[in-house]
Amino acid sequence: MILGAPAVAAPSDPEGGSKKLRAALDSAAKGYDQAKNKLAASKKRQKQLATTISTSEASAKALTAQVNAVANRSYQMGRISTVTLLLNSASPDDFIGKVQSLDVLAQMDSSTLAQYQRDIDAAKQAQTALTAEIAEQKRQVNVMARKKREAELALAEVGGGSAGGFVSVDSPAAKPAPRNSDGSWPRESCTVNDPTSGGCITPRTLHAYEEARSDGFKRYTECWSQRSSGEHPKGRACDFSSAVGTFKNAAATGEDKAYGDRLASYFVKNADKLGVMYVIWYRQIWMPSSGWRAYSGSGGPSAAHTNHVHLSML
Repeated sequence: MILGAPAVAAPSDPEGGSKKLRAALDSAAKGYDQAKNKLAASKKRQKQLATTISTSEASAKALTAQVNAVANRSYQMGRISTVTLLLNSASPDDFIGKVQSLDVLAQMDSSTLAQYQRDIDAAKQAQTALTAEIAEQKRQVNVMARKKREAELALAEVGGGSAGGFVSVDSPAAKPAPRNSDGSWPRESCTVNDPTSGGCITPRTLHAYEEARSDGFKRYTECWSQRSSGEHPKGRACDFSSAVGTFKNAAATGEDKAYGDRLASYFVKNADKLGVMYVIWYRQIWMPSSGWRAYSGSGGPSAAHTNHVHLSML
């Protein structure tokens, strides 16, 4: 594990953008991710509700014949009284036997009707909830579209047009970072030691860093650093040098460029598993909502991100 400060030009602050831009991207990315998680949760509930409706309706249908029989018996026997039973009984024992039979029948009828009503109620309630979930999904789709637009408008400041990007089907698969039971990301702060500096990073950022290293991306990296804005001072970002040893004050070429391409592709492929907010590499930025877009940061290799891959985490 390589520690310490770089010997040459470390990425400067700002990294080819403004404080306003980074705040806008942060807001858009988090809003998009939250809406996406809510949409997924709603679809899951929709599936469960559909199963409840199907099961309840099938049960009610199966009880229909029994309910009809109960109705017929109630009509036929509704006028039978204790006096009638006594008059029509040959003996007290016969009377008691008839009363007991009617009591058992009444209990059976009551149980059947109660279950039938429960099935009908369950189906109605599930249908109402299902309608609400469909409306919720429409809301979240609209939120995702709005957040996507917000990100694109913010990126217009630094180019922002669609770009070819860096994607590889051969990228290794990272191990997923822990999520909450509802699929959302846990709120994290700068609480664990940063192995690349004397600062701190979030547990999720550490997980992404360690996964990248375990999958072969072991060149010089700097995560936490004291800057005026952005994710680095919050422990939610890392800069991965494309060169061996340290950051170079020159755009990557040859094998260094290929290494950066592979690393950027790796984080894109595993974005949902790791909790990636965005990736910047070689004048392009990737966000879950927009894919790869142009990012023409002004300045040297650090600002243009041609000498390192920048990773920001949710």
